Amino acid sequence: MSDFEIGGVFCAATTAVTTDGRPDFRLFIDHCRKLLDEGCHGIALLGTTGEANSFGLKDRMEILDRAIAGGIRPEQLLPGTAQSAVADTIELTRHAIRAGVRGVVMLPPFYYKGVSAEGIYRAYARIIESVGDDRLRIVLYHIPQVSGVAIPHEVVGRLREDFPGIVVGIKDSSGDLENMKAIVKTFPDFGVLAGADPLLLPLLEAGGAGCITASSNLVAAELRLVFDNWNVAGKETEVKAAQEKIVAWRELTNAYVQLPTVKALVARRRGDNGWLRVNPPLVELTDAERDAVWARMTKLEQA
Repeated sequence: MSDFEIGGVFCAATTAVTTDGRPDFRLFIDHCRKLLDEGCHGIALLGTTGEANSFGLKDRMEILDRAIAGGIRPEQLLPGTAQSAVADTIELTRHAIRAGVRGVVMLPPFYYKGVSAEGIYRAYARIIESVGDDRLRIVLYHIPQVSGVAIPHEVVGRLREDFPGIVVGIKDSSGDLENMKAIVKTFPDFGVLAGADPLLLPLLEAGGAGCITASSNLVAAELRLVFDNWNVAGKETEVKAAQEKIVAWRELTNAYVQLPTVKALVARRRGDNGWLRVNPPLVELTDAERDAVWARMTKLEQA
């Protein structure tokens, strides 16, 4: 898959919900299986696209358990385990390790803003020390435009030094390719994963490890083609065509608010309007917005 501890194409899987806001396990597990068939190396469930912070601890643990019971191998799973409370992050992370997952994706605590690098470091250190399990593998999650808390390079360096073999990568969803390249250069053998689909190719060219992205709910095959062939002689035309599709689909997912737009597209792709539902504070697309998205989707599929 990759020379990195955690690398490849991982889908930031969206989570289907029932009318009462609970996870729709049937739709979700079926979607995850199809994503793996379409080319994903694994599923990064319960992240931003997965509406993780709209679910309580019990639901989050059950989503992971049901995915494994549904036939998805634990080593194919990268669950998000972060909560604003460190104690809750510890509980979710312990549960994930017991389930045998490949690793976890972890935001810094995200309620307080303007915290120091020392504070961010201490939070991660307390989680790692409290979990107390050598099987733990953490992919840091840098998405400051949403979390309000950036992860400085100095924190990455301290965590790698103090917890070798545990903090193995970072998902950078800032959209800042130069920041990703700087992390690759500063920390050899550290798995830098793009959080935006179009940046997979330039990040691989810079020595990155792969991606965890929202549009992979729809373009897993194209992302896998890029990952497998970006540096293969004679494959340049195929990679260029796949990259153009990836960019076009990413632009479509951003036509309106991204998460309900992704769900509308998945609803059409999977043939089930149960996917249209979102949990508050998110709101589903209007009928007009949904129809516009589906019309653009049809054109992309016919291109």
